Amino acid sequence: MDRTGSSTAGTRGTPGTARGKGARRVRAVVGAGVVAVLVATAAGCGNDAADDRHPDHRSFALHGRMLTVDSDDSALEIVPADVDKVEVTRWFKGSVVAGGNPRVTWAMKDDRLVLRLRCSGLVADCSAKHRIEVPRGVAVKVEDGDGSVRARGFEEALSIRTGDGSVRVTDSTGPLTLDSGDGSIHATGVRGRHVHAGTRDGSVRLELGAVPDLVESSSEDGSVTITLPHDSYRVSARSDDGSVHVSVPRDPNSSHVVDARTRDGSVTVRTAG
Repeated sequence: MDRTGSSTAGTRGTPGTARGKGARRVRAVVGAGVVAVLVATAAGCGNDAADDRHPDHRSFALHGRMLTVDSDDSALEIVPADVDKVEVTRWFKGSVVAGGNPRVTWAMKDDRLVLRLRCSGLVADCSAKHRIEVPRGVAVKVEDGDGSVRARGFEEALSIRTGDGSVRVTDSTGPLTLDSGDGSIHATGVRGRHVHAGTRDGSVRLELGAVPDLVESSSEDGSVTITLPHDSYRVSARSDDGSVHVSVPRDPNSSHVVDARTRDGSVTVRTAG
């Protein structure tokens, strides 16, 4: 009887197995639904560092006259100030589902300020921002992997490179180098003698307040606009697919050289109104 019952159970086990597979399919569907809800919820909420009402602050000693800012994933604001050390304020908001705790770190080594963001998981949503005050008279080099960069008021050399993010500079009087892999570049109040600005994807706008020796500006996919003080310039301007307008006085022998080019977009070189 027992054996027959066992045999019968085995014979009828196929529907039971089917029911088991069905249950697993239901659980998989439910799991996928939960993930979808989590993703939608995270996308809908969106953490913003600006919502951090209690930012952290730290001071770092600087031994030389050059500061390198090495950031992997943060919006940056950089200004010169009447300070003896590099003063950094940090805003951060982050949440992770099914992953490690999100965190941000900062450290100074050999006059290199290293800023790191760790945010990974099934659903990860993190946002960081740093405001960096630099002692006056210090040159600055910025290397930002992902994030916008804002800088103003620098009299020394300023170099900014970001892999993915816009660059904004105002009131710069030293040599200026700006590069973005994917983002627009806009610089106003520029009085430096040498200016380089280039982006792979985005527009470039330069507004100079003093006659430069050399301006080089380029974009692979975006417009290029350069506004210059009244003077004569040796201008090279070209676009592979777009209009070119040059309205500044041109002199092939001028010591003031302007090179503006783009693959896809318009090029404008004009005198300030």
